[in-house]
Amino acid sequence: MKPRVHLTARVPEPVAAALEEHFELAAEPDGVAGLVAIPSVVVDSVLLDRAGPELRIVANYAVGVDNVDLAAARERGIVVTNTPDVLTRATAEHTLALLLALVRRVVEGDRLLRRREAWRIEPTFMLGRGLAGRTLGVVGPGRIGREVARLAEALGMQTVAAGRDDSLDEVLAADVVSLHVPLTEESRHLIDADALGRMRPAAVLVNTSRGPVVDEDALVHALRVGTIAGAALDVFEDEPRVHPGLLELDNVVLTPHIASATHEAREAMGLLCVDALRAVLLDGRRPEHVVT
Repeated sequence: MKPRVHLTARVPEPVAAALEEHFELAAEPDGVAGLVAIPSVVVDSVLLDRAGPELRIVANYAVGVDNVDLAAARERGIVVTNTPDVLTRATAEHTLALLLALVRRVVEGDRLLRRREAWRIEPTFMLGRGLAGRTLGVVGPGRIGREVARLAEALGMQTVAAGRDDSLDEVLAADVVSLHVPLTEESRHLIDADALGRMRPAAVLVNTSRGPVVDEDALVHALRVGTIAGAALDVFEDEPRVHPGLLELDNVVLTPHIASATHEAREAMGLLCVDALRAVLLDGRRPEHVVT
């Protein structure tokens, strides 16, 4: 008998084929040996108990594991894995895409044309900002943060970074502040009214990490009154809900948590989940990327 595994969402076809080769895919999480979880699914004690005592592994289809109750999994002897490295480039590219869309007013220009407004080329029409010579402040210089810095430097930016134990003062003084930290109790609302007030009025904020790292009420206020010049966000405090204030502002670019959404990255992430499931359920060995 193949071990039973439940998928909490559709996966790319190559991943589904690999799973079906080795496992019985269960439509519901009851009585399964493995779970493949996406970030929007909360893996708490209720879900773990529903899966039952046969559950041995939760393969999280993400780098961050803030959606998983790690303590509850540990108490039950359940292995939790994640999918680092393979989405680094995709997330870094999306970070730069958001930044360029914001400072070069790409989305604003698209909306203008779709509204069929009259326009003509003039020296002061829809002026944006160049990135060469600007400073990028990276909050969280891990794999993704370092790759963002590398790509930004290729565009002529200078970079500064702050890790967990560093002061944010130098980073918050940058022209662009980009967030790349995991969601923990320490990082929740790391960017609050005080932090936003320490940024420059011409600065912009980019977040491709986790939504609750930013206090969205404080951010909306800062954007409205000009405390900072703009924000580009791929993640939100209460997903899938987006703060209505953000939707009303022209100096904001928004995408629906798609920073890792390339064919290559999502397939590689899924195959890491398959490898983890095989390690625990078929081979009796420790997976490569264990979180618990």
